[in-house]
Amino acid sequence: MNAYLMYKDNDFIVDDNIPENIKFAMKDLELAVLFHALSDGDDFLYSVVRKACSVLLSGIPDIEYRQAILRDCLYNEDVIRTFYNVVVECLQMEKEKLHYGVFGHYPSAVLHQSLSFTQFLMTYLQKIKIIAQENIHHVESPGMVRLFSMLVQELNDDYMSTIERHLKQMTFKKGVLISARLGQGNQGKDYVLRRPNPPQKGWFRRLWTKRPAHYTVQLAARDENGFRALSDLKDEGLVLIANAMAQSTAHLLNFLKSLRTELGFYISCLNLAQALNKRNIPLCFPVPIYQRERHHVFEALFDPCLALTSDREIVSNTLRTDNKNTFIITGANQGGKSTFLRSIGLAQIMMQTGMFVSAECYSADLCRQIFTHYKCEEDSHMVSGKLDEELRRMSDIVDALQRDDLVLFNESFSATNSREGAEIIRGVVTALAESNVKLFFVTHTAEFACSFYQEDRQDTVYLCAERRDDGERTYKIAEGVPLDISYGEDLYRDVFDASPVYRNTGEDSER
Repeated sequence: MNAYLMYKDNDFIVDDNIPENIKFAMKDLELAVLFHALSDGDDFLYSVVRKACSVLLSGIPDIEYRQAILRDCLYNEDVIRTFYNVVVECLQMEKEKLHYGVFGHYPSAVLHQSLSFTQFLMTYLQKIKIIAQENIHHVESPGMVRLFSMLVQELNDDYMSTIERHLKQMTFKKGVLISARLGQGNQGKDYVLRRPNPPQKGWFRRLWTKRPAHYTVQLAARDENGFRALSDLKDEGLVLIANAMAQSTAHLLNFLKSLRTELGFYISCLNLAQALNKRNIPLCFPVPIYQRERHHVFEALFDPCLALTSDREIVSNTLRTDNKNTFIITGANQGGKSTFLRSIGLAQIMMQTGMFVSAECYSADLCRQIFTHYKCEEDSHMVSGKLDEELRRMSDIVDALQRDDLVLFNESFSATNSREGAEIIRGVVTALAESNVKLFFVTHTAEFACSFYQEDRQDTVYLCAERRDDGERTYKIAEGVPLDISYGEDLYRDVFDASPVYRNTGEDSER
């Protein structure tokens, strides 16, 4: 049995193998905030969502497969949580119920432990089957319908009664019937466990029927060597059935563990939906578009990490673009550019993980991988400067980049003077655009933004952070001509409460 809730025909494996670009994205986009909300303090769920977000889906059918299951989970939240809790409760008893200990190499001990734990598992499998049976008509997604149908069919009454009968038979209350042959030196070989002869019906027939000839060996009460030899003889006959029973138990356990892992992803999504609903943040299922069909349209897109960590009112943004590959973002300092960039990255990851997105509507083309290039801090070991570190990271990204990847830049290459920074940015942006790599670039380098705008590139969109005449930031990002000023004087006045700053315009000095 397989859960197949994350992929149509593959299991979802949780490990620590996280791509290097995703590690940077987790830091730059503050994905830890999102993971904590998804896991709700559960370390196991944290590992599940961390792995899920590190393996982006690249096919629209795969994304829609998960979205359909998530819809079922949102519509049947209580049922899914109960289902998950039953699986978790069962697995939590594994260490208590299944422990071979120092006797793990004795077939009789392995068989006893496997029988005991399998009988325990049957109780929980029955609970799982009942949940599936009662709710199979309440789900519509192919993945959830397949899982519930499989549980109902595989765990039917005939199957369960057959298992119970076999488990009862393998307790061997009337002893073990074993056949063997004599080998070299009259030692036993080819031990085979035999099915006990069925009891004859009727006491009268059993009383008068002649029994076949047999021999009985009686062991003395204190004959330790004799008892040890008899135990070894019994283990010789039980070794095959003990191994088969242990494998059967492991198979059931692996199914339940896989079910817990894959259900855990959707439980995490329910946790996030609950947290965002408390903040009145809208949620929608994004519409993925095939790669190479440049399309980015969203209405009221929020940054979920900001919504989860701030008590203030959160500002959303709207964008409608087609056939645009490059997005240059400029404008006032602390005007919401970095938050906007983060919302773009988070939405892309959430969409390609099969989640909902914190927006009223969202649609974008898929990418193979997401890369982030944020300005870095000074090297504490004094091995290299900021610019060297940024160039080194850019080189690593270029080595891994392919067509249709997405790169998010946040004030990159600002560690040098404006002219040199503009030339570096121009070279990077031009090369990536010509290679059909989609990119969002937040920059304060006005020399680059303004000169690049003059080239009138048809595949480029220019976005600006809004600033009112009185210096107030609206935190709205809208299409607009890049400015040659970032209004740093506003921040200067806010921080130092200085006297009015005057700027010489060439005619009259103005405030």
